[in-house]
Amino acid sequence: MQFAAIFPGQGSQSTGMLAELAEQYAVITQTFAEGSDILGKDLWKITQQQDATELNQTQNTQPAMLAAGIAVWRVWLEQGGCQPVAAAGHSLGEYSALVASGALDYADAMALVAKRASYMQQAIPAGSGAMAAILGLDDELIVTICADVSHKQNQVVEAVNFNSPGQVVIAGAASAVDAAIERLQEAGAKRAIKLAVSVPSHCSLMKDAAQKLDQELSSVSFSQTQFPVLQNIEAKSYETAAEKQAALSKQLYKPVKWVDTINNLHQDYAADSMIEFGPGKVLFGLNRRINRKLGNICISDSASLEKALKLCDSRTGS
Repeated sequence: MQFAAIFPGQGSQSTGMLAELAEQYAVITQTFAEGSDILGKDLWKITQQQDATELNQTQNTQPAMLAAGIAVWRVWLEQGGCQPVAAAGHSLGEYSALVASGALDYADAMALVAKRASYMQQAIPAGSGAMAAILGLDDELIVTICADVSHKQNQVVEAVNFNSPGQVVIAGAASAVDAAIERLQEAGAKRAIKLAVSVPSHCSLMKDAAQKLDQELSSVSFSQTQFPVLQNIEAKSYETAAEKQAALSKQLYKPVKWVDTINNLHQDYAADSMIEFGPGKVLFGLNRRINRKLGNICISDSASLEKALKLCDSRTGS
């Protein structure tokens, strides 16, 4: 087995996430505690309470998901998990991937992610932006229709997440997203699902947030990575700290090229399996639609951890 490590982003969170793993591995709650100390809020408590309202607020979701991804990654390393040939993260998950690779310090990433969430929330008034998943329509047709709606309404609506064949997320001003949905359904989209989000991520409405984040990124040290990390905007790995920083900044208003990312991990790095570190199975589902021939495991409990570790054993012949 040659695997790529992948990390989920916002949308994979759930109340009670990683509770079963935390009962067996103290590093789970320790990792959340580190993040909590940095931010001055109890991230583990937020994730474990029954009501998801607080967890689903952007300023809490993003740091909680970073903590979750790194907590599972640390369990993996503690249990002798093998090294990936490369890594990637979906949107926010890109920070987890960079921390896992050694490019970013966890504490620095936690502070950055908190500011990222704040800047995104400040970029556009609550309720004035929207996102929607469009299913069953050609990518280029979605791009074309969004551009036409945007031009006619003089408001932003763009294709922002190329998640899998037949699934593209659009984002922008709420009224423009609604108009685009109507046009896309007329063009033959099988479904159009409005997403429960507070900000329209990865569209040009986030440029102001990106400029603020870029200033924060410029004060953070980036180290040499232990393995390549493919970043979202071009689905490729960057060599220099300046390139990594610029890619993280542009990611706020550029599309997530997840289909290209998974294909490149397979084709350019010979990854035959994808191991997802963190709660939920969002990427698991996307990756299956991208390439069913790839192995695909999401580590979110002890059973899935053992299953993934056995793949390492088979690779080494132990």
